[in-house]
Amino acid sequence: MTAELIDGRSCAARLREQVQADVRELTARGARPGLATVLAGDSYPARAYERRVRDLAESLGCRYSCVALPGDAAEADVVAAVGGLCADPRVSGVLVLRPLPPQVSEAAVYRALDPLKDIEAVHPVNAGLLALERPRFVPSTPASVFHLLDTYLSRDGRDPGEVYRRSRVVVVGRSANVGKPVVSLAMARGATVVSCDVHSARAGLLREHTTAADILVVAAGVPGLLRGVDVKPGVIAVDVGINAVHDEMTGAVRLVGDLDHDSVARRAAAITPVPGGVGPVTYTWLLRNTVAAARLALATDPVRRAKGLPGPELDVRELVSA
Repeated sequence: MTAELIDGRSCAARLREQVQADVRELTARGARPGLATVLAGDSYPARAYERRVRDLAESLGCRYSCVALPGDAAEADVVAAVGGLCADPRVSGVLVLRPLPPQVSEAAVYRALDPLKDIEAVHPVNAGLLALERPRFVPSTPASVFHLLDTYLSRDGRDPGEVYRRSRVVVVGRSANVGKPVVSLAMARGATVVSCDVHSARAGLLREHTTAADILVVAAGVPGLLRGVDVKPGVIAVDVGINAVHDEMTGAVRLVGDLDHDSVARRAAAITPVPGGVGPVTYTWLLRNTVAAARLALATDPVRRAKGLPGPELDVRELVSA
């Protein structure tokens, strides 16, 4: 068996067209979406992510700004930066780039976000709404996982809802920004869901679960964590991992996922590549959430309402759900 590649780049290209059309429509109504990021420290992954987000936002016609703070910034300074962006009416969505410096509490920074501008759903209110299947925003990476799965299944002539309801979805990794939301989204689709992490591996249970998966989502941040022998034939494998690996012979850096791609691809029915899988869709979905936040702000703007100006007719859950 040779797995079909689930092409994230082509999926993202189609999604970008939709987002760009929405940006134009909102801009014409005087509500141009604006994305702002907060970057604390000199983390290479965070800076690389910021550059990609900046380029995409500007190419789609969104406002963009970044507040960059030094690595020794006090927690109060990071919280203040987040608060200032949330108070700016030109900013629709705020993204706090990870990792934060060790002296800064993620929980404290996330609580400082305005839930209506928290486009990655890390504020406790938004995380709770997602867990209750009433999301205001769906975090970009988990949303991208299911956007890719839905697209693949539909093109294969299958009803995604029916597939999820009769599938065992195994999620490797329990991070608050990827693993746990993926579990919530899979449960909302009626799947039988198994969540694994490092404790599963230490207990010797990881392979037992991964070899039973119909759909496998791996977001552990460990390059080559799973090989072909760790999955069952015919699995649909989604690799969320993005790991920089140095070639000792050439000194070059290449990106690899959490799956040993070649060996897993020989057993899987379909697999996402790294790079070119989940990543491109994630960046675009982040801007989609920014647009959703701009629409939400337009609909709830008290000044517009006081003047009798109409907001958009929308169902927020339909707009932001994956």
